[in-house]
Amino acid sequence: MKDPIKSGKQTSGTHMPYWLTSAPAFPCPSLDRDLRVDVVIVGGGIAGISVAYELMRSGKKVAVVEDGEIGSGETGRTSAHLVFALDDRFFRLVERFGADDARIIGQSHRQAINHLEQVVKEEGIECEFERVPGYLFLDPTDEPDSLVKELRAAADAGLPVSRLDQVPGITGIGPCLKFEDQARFHPMKYLTGLAGAVIKGGGKIFTNTRAMEVTSEGIVTRTGHRITADHVVVATNSPVNDKYLIPLGQTAYRTYIICALVPKGSLPDALWWDTGNHHVNKDLPPYHYVRTERYDDNHDLLICGGEDHPTGITDDKNIPEEKRYSALEQWAKAHFPIERLVYRWSGQVMEPVDSVAYIGHDPFNKDNVYIVTGDSGNGLTHATIAGMLLSDLINGQENAWERIYSPSRFKLFTAGRTFASQLLSGLVSSFKTKPTSEHGLDAVPIGAGRVVEIDGRKYGAYKDADGACHVVDPECTHLKCTVKWNADEKTWDCPCHGSRFSYEGHVLNGPANISLNYHRIVPADRHQFDMQPSDGSITETSHHT
Repeated sequence: MKDPIKSGKQTSGTHMPYWLTSAPAFPCPSLDRDLRVDVVIVGGGIAGISVAYELMRSGKKVAVVEDGEIGSGETGRTSAHLVFALDDRFFRLVERFGADDARIIGQSHRQAINHLEQVVKEEGIECEFERVPGYLFLDPTDEPDSLVKELRAAADAGLPVSRLDQVPGITGIGPCLKFEDQARFHPMKYLTGLAGAVIKGGGKIFTNTRAMEVTSEGIVTRTGHRITADHVVVATNSPVNDKYLIPLGQTAYRTYIICALVPKGSLPDALWWDTGNHHVNKDLPPYHYVRTERYDDNHDLLICGGEDHPTGITDDKNIPEEKRYSALEQWAKAHFPIERLVYRWSGQVMEPVDSVAYIGHDPFNKDNVYIVTGDSGNGLTHATIAGMLLSDLINGQENAWERIYSPSRFKLFTAGRTFASQLLSGLVSSFKTKPTSEHGLDAVPIGAGRVVEIDGRKYGAYKDADGACHVVDPECTHLKCTVKWNADEKTWDCPCHGSRFSYEGHVLNGPANISLNYHRIVPADRHQFDMQPSDGSITETSHHT
């Protein structure tokens, strides 16, 4: 199979998710001229397109720019749960925000699902949207009273929740909490339908168009074209226009997903979660999340995710990225009647220090610049919230959610123990990275990536199946932390703030917005090379293997 990172920009990893193979592409042109609009939006995932759609409906002239294709970032790599049964637990939200604000948070996600459903109906988007129940059950490492506390807190927040003695669809597991009126859908079919509605309403969407400069006046692309605007929205998962404050206010996590065949009709159409492994991390326990999806005449898909860890740091369980799928498969086999695996992929989740997304005015920028980030594992509903909230803010209308989601609420020196722990782990992991060998490129096995030393200097090197070496400068272009090789998705991941780069150095995830210096070396007689600037160009020389 072609490497999607190298051959196109359909997704931000080597593994192709089910959502991208089962939905038609949505081609858009690249920006080839200067433009003037009311609002320019950077990022063509569900957050950016949702914001564009709501603003278009309000009468604004909008333009979206996307570095890859529509949904090529994290939207296409989700498990596509639509929930107001938030995975951060409502009893913890009450502890952090108080009962009144916890109620607002829960109701905002509930309204987001209702609004998304209404958009599906109004625009006639065929995306397999269905209301389904969700079931929360205990992980063996958690205390039974956590379900008791969650039942009380979620009910106090006005959510439809009840207790069951047995988890439907899973034999021998109970008790659990049942949340009514959750939902599931096909995220790429929804996204392309929404993008089509934006264009039909007069909006413009440009793909394969990188915004290299983002200011309060608009954006400038890699090719030098400008879009000037009265308002600017940055919806790039982690904002590429904020170098310090917001990246320090959230932690990037890798999460893993497998799709397995199950006999058709053998499971209820539902969502499931456990409360997470408290032995791994009691503050942010990695949990399993599961749903079903229609597949063919004989099988449904069981979509199972989890085994999360901070991006670039896998020491918590000593399991490298590429081995996480086996752990997921083992867990899924213990709970569900799965047959063979047919898909696997990973994604990136941005976890804010208090578990609630940052949506609103960009701190330390002018009032006409806005950001959407901190999906906290609920990016689909947070994206819909962003569309509703930012449309109100840009149109000068009051919105009761503004204070809750304001990015300005983050205070560096009051962020708490979890934030400090994750920040320190990332910095330590980066600084302790040492070259695996002083023998240079010869020490890199076929199909592997290593940080190596050549002439006293560190390089990141990946050797492909043909023996060619793809060499990058291993310093992240965000704040110069040393990147780590991700053998699963064949990327260079930054353990400090979650930036990710392809093995050719191209930016896949912010906050970095500049590529790594890159050089390709083919097997032959020479061993000298010069790193190229971060402009996407490729130069070939040769080396001994």
